[in-house]
Amino acid sequence: MADKRKTSGLSKRDFMAAAGATAMVAGVGGFPAVLRAQPANVKIGLIHPVSGFIAFSGTQCREGALMAIEDINAAGGIKSMGGAKLEAVLADSQGKPDIGAAEVAKMAEAGIDGIVAGYSSAISLATSQEAAKSNTPHVVDVGVSDEIIKRGLPNTFRFSPGYGVIAKFAVDNLDKINKAAGSPAKTAMIIHEESLFGTGSAGLLQKELPGIGIEVIEVIKHANPTRDFTNIALQIKAKNPDLVIPANYYNEYVLLARTMRQQKVQPKGIYSVLGGAASSYKFVNEFPEAAQYIMDCNHWFNPKSDIALQRKAAAEAKGLIYTYEVFLAYNAVAFLADAIDRAGSTDKDAVIAALGNSTWDKHGMPYGPTKIVGGQNEGGQPVNTQVLDGDIQVIFPEEFASAAPVFPMPA
Repeated sequence: MADKRKTSGLSKRDFMAAAGATAMVAGVGGFPAVLRAQPANVKIGLIHPVSGFIAFSGTQCREGALMAIEDINAAGGIKSMGGAKLEAVLADSQGKPDIGAAEVAKMAEAGIDGIVAGYSSAISLATSQEAAKSNTPHVVDVGVSDEIIKRGLPNTFRFSPGYGVIAKFAVDNLDKINKAAGSPAKTAMIIHEESLFGTGSAGLLQKELPGIGIEVIEVIKHANPTRDFTNIALQIKAKNPDLVIPANYYNEYVLLARTMRQQKVQPKGIYSVLGGAASSYKFVNEFPEAAQYIMDCNHWFNPKSDIALQRKAAAEAKGLIYTYEVFLAYNAVAFLADAIDRAGSTDKDAVIAALGNSTWDKHGMPYGPTKIVGGQNEGGQPVNTQVLDGDIQVIFPEEFASAAPVFPMPA
């Protein structure tokens, strides 16, 4: 498919047709205004799991991406291409990598200009691999596996950090929090979901935690979905670790936290890494007692950024819960659109080159300008959050903090 390039003027045929049509309307007197042809839309594929066991998160991603497209179009579209509008092409991966890859193949055949996908790591691996076959620019919105970027696919980019960076950040800050409280935490249990995200996160933490004096006394993996955490909660109660570290998707995270509370499991802290609910206003609003004092290391917006606060207010005005899926997908689309604008074309090589040299900074995140190395934005970083009195506060890094950490949890 031919790329869509700058529309700096009209062809002779377009000019004559436009002038003739305008003359018929304007009649005599004065030179008629020249009508410009509307530039072709730029088609952005949005592939998310809007059905299946992670449908809530996938739907949140889709909503965030659509908000970005709406905002960009309202601001004039892709200006270097004559104001070309972004057009969303939607697909549902159903939470399954093979279906996500199949949707990429369909979109590539239809001439998609870029893809944002696919929430989970496993789906993002499949969609980016398939997109590489047609050299289609692909931006990962949420998937955190380091394998997504390590494969060296030239078409694949990630705006947010991967779990290698996040796990190191989480362990370093846990060490600071623990030492500041007199080092009460000496043991931990890790509870993780079974896919690439949870298994990879658990492996990294199991390796790193002994380095800060915390012994991992047990690692428990659970299936997706899991509908009853009673047995796991009782195992935690029997082992009595100082810390419980969950790494799972939203529904299972909420159920685990609620079951722990029902079974009166009282560790010194619940410290999540990419906790599926720990940094979610939905969880905090629906189950405030179970959420209170939970700490997380996760993607989060800069609470001191006007851009971030304006987008949060706009999302909430639409009735959305401002979860990390919303603002990460929003930024993934905006990051891709910025590259297309600077490329001045939908030529795939030009867009990929523009993504690779991006210094985009209109993201409202606790990042600097994007700094892409091998497809990964090395300017991105997570933050530590904690649920305090029905709100989610940033507790680290200090320059973005809105509250001080509370640890150990009050009995």
